[in-house]
Amino acid sequence: MKLNQKTLTVYLFSVLLIFSCSQEKERVTADIIIEGGTIYTMDANQPQVEAVAVKEDKIIFAGRLKMAEKYKGDSTQVVDLHGKTMTPGLIEGHGHFMGLGYNELNLNLIDVKSYDELVERVKEAVAKAQPGQWITGRGWHQSKWTPAPEPSVKGFQTHHKLSKISPDNPVFLRHASGHAGFANVKAMEIAGVLQMSNESMKANDVEGGEIIRDELGNPTGIFNETAMRLIAQHIPQTTPEKDRQALEMAIKACHAQGITSFHDAGVGKEHISLFKAAKEKGTLGVRLYVMLTGWDRALLDEWYKKGPEIDTVDHLLTIRSVKLNCDGALGSRGAWLLEEYTDRPGHFGHETLPMEFVYETAQKALKSGFQVCSHAIGDRANKEILDRYEKAFKENSEAAVNHRFRIEHAQHLHSDDIPRFAALGVIPAMQAIHMSSDRPWAIDRLGEKRIKEGAYVWQELLKSGSRIINGTDVPVEPINPIACFYASVSRKTLEGSPEGGYEPEQKMTREQALRSYTLDAAYGAFEESIKGSIEEGKLADFTILSQDIMSVPEEDLLKTTVEMTIVGGNIVYSKVDL
Repeated sequence: MKLNQKTLTVYLFSVLLIFSCSQEKERVTADIIIEGGTIYTMDANQPQVEAVAVKEDKIIFAGRLKMAEKYKGDSTQVVDLHGKTMTPGLIEGHGHFMGLGYNELNLNLIDVKSYDELVERVKEAVAKAQPGQWITGRGWHQSKWTPAPEPSVKGFQTHHKLSKISPDNPVFLRHASGHAGFANVKAMEIAGVLQMSNESMKANDVEGGEIIRDELGNPTGIFNETAMRLIAQHIPQTTPEKDRQALEMAIKACHAQGITSFHDAGVGKEHISLFKAAKEKGTLGVRLYVMLTGWDRALLDEWYKKGPEIDTVDHLLTIRSVKLNCDGALGSRGAWLLEEYTDRPGHFGHETLPMEFVYETAQKALKSGFQVCSHAIGDRANKEILDRYEKAFKENSEAAVNHRFRIEHAQHLHSDDIPRFAALGVIPAMQAIHMSSDRPWAIDRLGEKRIKEGAYVWQELLKSGSRIINGTDVPVEPINPIACFYASVSRKTLEGSPEGGYEPEQKMTREQALRSYTLDAAYGAFEESIKGSIEEGKLADFTILSQDIMSVPEEDLLKTTVEMTIVGGNIVYSKVDL
């Protein structure tokens, strides 16, 4: 059948109309388009883009501004960066989420500069407290005090000044590292650890820890590593209301610092329940990657049986790893060393968890689908753990194909063990800010040779093929990622010393430092396919900064502020209207 010209024209018009309507119907419009600034993607195929379009909680476009216009609809919100800088949402690679919140509720001593100042802070708290009420806090660090405390025993202050101003209130203050505690007389009376005979002294010290005592055998108030439990077990448990407040404060603090995801290093049953309840209510505004605490063996056995919980829907709460605390910290001389401490001859630190349990855990974790994340700061702890991991990998070769086991901190390594991380596929989760805070006094603990050959050796690990996960170990350090980024690329204290940085050959490049807070941190949680870079299909998590941290002069980096935080396409924090 032949169509005349008029019929053909009508037919073609109808086809075009139908096609046009179909195209209009299928056109995807964005909920939000972000443009007008410098956008770093961490995507090797296009490291920078001009605009990003988001639909619901996913990125639907990242590229040229002109191309982003097609995603703009009547209801699309446009965020103009006004020249500011956007990165993928920053990931805290090792911290203690509830510790962050509790630090706001209890005495925060992280900025205390002397023993006398600590005493004054406690005195103020005592004045507000009821008689008999426990006073707790965290953050003191004797090696950072000026002047050094006098008298001192084994490098630590004694309790006498503290006890004098708090006769009716038990006081227990955790070291900044969390690996030592400082108690007054009242707390020690309650715990039953005062003035004991030699035999009872031996009975009261615990494996993996130490009660620091004076020359007469009396406790000085310092309880190192596992000995802290002697006091801590008497502190009244927290309340559900206080837990809820701490959770809210932790979420708020993360948002204000541009943190969109958080690797929570050691969580018990109660806090897991708290996180789940918050997720159900829609108030868990930070994506949590949870490590089960290795202190609770019954908890681990329970999870080995049921397996990991991987949140593939909301990507808010995943539980698939185990945290083991295997030694202490350098600050408290608890890190487990191959050679004695330079400033405490004959002392090698503490093995706070039997290495047989590390091996046993690695075996069970591989068989049940869990990752193992072991705390190790000293070179001996790192070596011993790598040995146990390697044995478990060889004996479970199929399950170990993509294990992504981690060592948390990996702060001081023997030179022979540095290449073993990449060779075994073990991820070093390191906190650059620890170098900035600790390096001025860490040389006293280890001596110059060990510092230069194996302490905070980021670049050496990276060159050997390792991926480094960065973070702050909050509340050991403030959660500020800018300070940690600065430490990563400068290797200086936050005051800007020394000129050129400590062991400058170990500095990260700015790209490496940003990767350690984004894509490599995501890799450390098996999440690089859904976060860590700005790519189509990934979660719409972004951090917006006041200036370009990839190009501003080093001396200006610490002036950078977080201007906005976006989680799943929702603006959860904004310093100013953009």
